[in-house]
Amino acid sequence: MASDQHELKLVFPALMLALALAALDQNIVGTALPLIVSDLGGLSHISWVVTAFLLASTATTPLYGKLSDLFGRRPLFLAAISIFLLGSVLCGLAQSMLELILFRGIQGLGAGGLMTLAQTTIADLIPPRERGRYQGIFGAVFAACSVAGPLLGGLITDALSWRWVFYVNLPVGAAALALIWIGLKPRPHDRRPSIDYAGATLLTGATSCILLVLSWGGSLYPWYSQVILGLAASTVFLILGLIWREQRAAEPILAPRLFRNRVFQIGASVISLNAAALFGAMIFLPLFFQLVMGQTPSRSGLLMAPLMGGVILSSVVSGRIVSRTGRYKLLTIGGLAVACASLLWLAWCARHAQQPGQMVIGLVTLGMSLGLVMPNLTVAIQNAVEMRDLGSATSSSAYFRSLGGSVGAAIAGALLNLGLARSFTAGGVDLGILDRGIAEMLKLPAAQFQVVMQGYREAIGSNLEACAAVAALACALTWFLPELPLRGADPARTGE
Repeated sequence: MASDQHELKLVFPALMLALALAALDQNIVGTALPLIVSDLGGLSHISWVVTAFLLASTATTPLYGKLSDLFGRRPLFLAAISIFLLGSVLCGLAQSMLELILFRGIQGLGAGGLMTLAQTTIADLIPPRERGRYQGIFGAVFAACSVAGPLLGGLITDALSWRWVFYVNLPVGAAALALIWIGLKPRPHDRRPSIDYAGATLLTGATSCILLVLSWGGSLYPWYSQVILGLAASTVFLILGLIWREQRAAEPILAPRLFRNRVFQIGASVISLNAAALFGAMIFLPLFFQLVMGQTPSRSGLLMAPLMGGVILSSVVSGRIVSRTGRYKLLTIGGLAVACASLLWLAWCARHAQQPGQMVIGLVTLGMSLGLVMPNLTVAIQNAVEMRDLGSATSSSAYFRSLGGSVGAAIAGALLNLGLARSFTAGGVDLGILDRGIAEMLKLPAAQFQVVMQGYREAIGSNLEACAAVAALACALTWFLPELPLRGADPARTGE
């Protein structure tokens, strides 16, 4: 382990930088989108700037994990960062919206490996018993960068231009590349690689169809349109084909043996449900702050900071507790119970239009619940699988987290629209108001404005209650999670 500790001193900073890249890029671009549209045009395609990145990164996450099991972490990590940086350069040079969307897809192809390979690499170097505190630090870094992303994006856009939102990745990525190249040792593998090309194709196709249904349904196309129904049917067909293929592949992308592991079954399910609850809640909180509470966009972003502060605190503390005690189940159950209570408190505040200070309590505790759940479940899954499946298991759990978040956001959006339509119709307000911006809503006559505000309070409150129910389901499911003793030292590693 002495050599591992020396290696860790060089590699750990690189892993932190890779996580920073992943976290910043998910949040920094949104701030620049209005200026990007004014420069490149293509307002009707603006959602694809986000969708293209999400499609590529989610679809490739399991592939990076499996390929790193076959070829080693080092070459896959170097490839992921290189592709991400190439996409960043091309995005900065884009001269049209179509080019930017294409280049964001390339950037997403690299981003799919950043977080999952960082988590898998730390699992190679640190025994499970000590891994909790490192996963906690990862959670804290990710949360801090998530808070800094929108603020940094605004500063860069105002001081330089929106193109520097992408160029800022270059020095960070170059430093990560250098440290991984120097510090992370290549390791021999015990088996000849056999790539499951058919499984990779089916998984990518199924993921793309799922995310397109969620992105387009109810917005670009009606839910019962031929396009959405066709995509849904394709999803079912591709998933059935994937199940058939993975049971026969020599080295499946999603190994069936993972899904026979109870820790993985329950852990991945809870991660997905937790992500659905959190994303469903968080996506509309800034809207509530700006429209209902009258906060400015920058003030709205700052009001989300307590949530990430809770994540940072609980990630670090819970990681140390897990490393000291070797127990993760009760912390996870407690975190999900806190998440449920926090969401119910926020729902009450939303319905009664309370002051921002009262909502801060719920945001801090909601953030604390996130830090208690995600890192600990990752440690539990990594501890429960064979070393040959470490990368695949880590990336698969990240994959289900992304899918859960996408499903949660989509369902939350559908519920919000249904609630608003019901309230507006009852109050005699034109449903066309839903297509207007906040500034236009503020110009409504007093009577209509009151109906709109009440509609948003009720709809967002109902959304948060639904998210609390999902968190409660995840909490109940966690009671069935086996708590295996955390290993004090890893056996000889393979796959490197």
